[in-house]
Amino acid sequence: MQKCNFIVLATALSLINLSSCRQATSSDTGLNDKEKTVFQVSGAWEPGIDIRSDVAIVYGASESPEDFQKKVQSWRDRGYITHFMTGIAWGSYGDYFFGKWDGKQHFDEAQVRITGDTVWHGGYNPYIVPTRNFLKFMKEERIKKVIDAGIDAIYLEEPEFFAYSGYSDAFKREYEEYYGFPWRPQHESPENTYLSNKLKYHLYYRAIDEVFTYAKEYGKSKGLNVRCFVPTHSLVNYSVWQVVSPEASLASMPCVDGYQAQIWTGTSREPVYYKGVAKPRVFENALLEYGSMESMTRPTGRKLYFNIDPIEDIPHDWDFFKHGYEATFVAQMMYPSVASYEVLPWPGRIYHNTYRTNPDSDERQKIPRWYSSQIQVTMNSLNGMPLSKTKMSGSHGVGVVMANSMMFQRRPLANAGENTAPHSGELMNMSANSEDPQLSGFYGQAMPLLMRGVPVEIVHLENTGYPETLKDMKVLILSYTTQKPMEPEAHKHIADWVKKGGVLVYCSRDDDDFQTVREWWNTDGKHYQHPVDHLFELMGIKAVAPEGLYSYGKGAVQVIRQNPKEFVMEPDNDDSFVATVKALYENQARGGKMIFKNSFYIERGPFDLIAVMEEGIDRQSFTVDGSFIDLFDSRLPVITHREVKPGEQAYLYNLKRITNSKKPQVLAAAARVYDEQTDQSSYSFTVKSPANTTNVMRVLLPAEPKTLTVTAPDGAALETEQSWDAASRTCFLSFENYPDGVSVRAEW
Repeated sequence: MQKCNFIVLATALSLINLSSCRQATSSDTGLNDKEKTVFQVSGAWEPGIDIRSDVAIVYGASESPEDFQKKVQSWRDRGYITHFMTGIAWGSYGDYFFGKWDGKQHFDEAQVRITGDTVWHGGYNPYIVPTRNFLKFMKEERIKKVIDAGIDAIYLEEPEFFAYSGYSDAFKREYEEYYGFPWRPQHESPENTYLSNKLKYHLYYRAIDEVFTYAKEYGKSKGLNVRCFVPTHSLVNYSVWQVVSPEASLASMPCVDGYQAQIWTGTSREPVYYKGVAKPRVFENALLEYGSMESMTRPTGRKLYFNIDPIEDIPHDWDFFKHGYEATFVAQMMYPSVASYEVLPWPGRIYHNTYRTNPDSDERQKIPRWYSSQIQVTMNSLNGMPLSKTKMSGSHGVGVVMANSMMFQRRPLANAGENTAPHSGELMNMSANSEDPQLSGFYGQAMPLLMRGVPVEIVHLENTGYPETLKDMKVLILSYTTQKPMEPEAHKHIADWVKKGGVLVYCSRDDDDFQTVREWWNTDGKHYQHPVDHLFELMGIKAVAPEGLYSYGKGAVQVIRQNPKEFVMEPDNDDSFVATVKALYENQARGGKMIFKNSFYIERGPFDLIAVMEEGIDRQSFTVDGSFIDLFDSRLPVITHREVKPGEQAYLYNLKRITNSKKPQVLAAAARVYDEQTDQSSYSFTVKSPANTTNVMRVLLPAEPKTLTVTAPDGAALETEQSWDAASRTCFLSFENYPDGVSVRAEW
């Protein structure tokens, strides 16, 4: 058996020259994008989930080719573009595990805990060690089938390997093949943990590479240009939940055309430490999660869909869901370089399932009309959400560095039961220096600034070779406490950036267990005690440099000898860190005055988005005056003043920024608009949306209509509610939705 050097990524990772990597062509994500809004669904079309996005992503293909084709065609017949999604780490693959495919059972290829228990995704669906045999099954039994059905866009969802797994025979075989020596139990040492998680990362990198490469080649043989996307949680969330995935490295893979950012209140509600208290901080966490995904793809030109979900996996009440939805919705809108969206996943569970009517009652009901109308208004507004060069308010140019290896340092769990959350349980063999509850080493660098209204950006270490990555950075915050550099090239890019005038803040005691794992900085003739010593050497700074400010070229390096987790896990312990960053930003980086505030605001086309933080620097509200439609109110009121209080978010249509205000047009609606026709005295259109929901809409007209006709698909007149707002020249309309379309005609 040929052995590989375990210090270097395996050849399957094929170290990519970032400067010459063929970038996938990103489709237009502006208003003329024909695949701007998407949703995922496992079954055939039905009237109660006909949400009218551009694309229906059909999930799963375990049925016969004929039945799969029928399922796909049911959505095409309704005017949808159809894509395909399935899990790469789990799914309905019983024909593989029970031996129907090749005559052999393959349950030994499941992910396994230290206890010997299989990690299940539910039923007989284990999380998978992606062996080459399994990848062969995926190509032959899933990918080929969907391409034969005419699918030209494929999503392989959630390449996930749990940090607490890694004890199956299949994993042990992969371990020996990859490293060239026998498997080592990951719980026995920090080095074993790091090596085990690094292999998990490699296995799913290989899986995505092989399956997507096959999809593109087979698609080409059928005359199709197959595009390939990876729906994945953020690196922030996977690191907190102790999951290993290829994450940022996929953004440079030639066979990957983009990502879908699986961020919702279920991930953003994860407790975060700040001022010594761990609790959910949904908006702030979502802002970092969406920012992590945006920064991962922006330098590479790949397409990115932001995900939003009106409910959560954990049952609660409808008002609870509404508040989380608004927080995550506004957070994603703060990134104007992204204008493609998964408007909601799994519409069946949103429109058909029942949840509590309030937190103090066990009474359950299907989605209330006020909430279905609200989410349909917001999701339909995304069809007109433009790309924008505007920025969220605040002092830009401060970045926090993240590396994929952040997932490698999450320690295996000693007592995670089958129904235990993946991020809970007692950690094994963890020194006090390496304990990092809730990924506080990362949040300690970001939250102190974010909570003061600084729009902190995420910088992926793996992307530093792209010129776009560091182009607008003024101050870069880096720590090797919670992560390590996977290759030395990133240091060359950072050193060059500092030399040209950048300011680096290095914040770490460099005393955690993972400083001494056998890696590139201490093997093959290199003898650095810490990985940062290599970076410091490039900039003429001595190893184990004491705290202080150092010059290099036109730039500077500030060394802070503290563990960043101390800034958030201890109450009121971040003032000195923030003051240091502020002084460096204003003086050494010459970034202008760093503004502290308690809110974020952005304009995108006619839309205004506002968030006021509950734990900001003060308790002031954010107020706006003008003429607006409140898009988070299912009555779509026209207002002239909006006060956004701490802990609240707002989504407003600014009537003073209407494009072509003399043209009759639908400004907001809980349905999608089709077949608009206008003449000198009338305006007509058709609207479509799911059955058993209420349409609310604001229509701009030249004058109050003399007649207003609303007609159901069968030609019957519909009962409507209507009112006229003379100041805004808008008509409010409300009536029952029909997926086959309601005809509206206004005459004046």
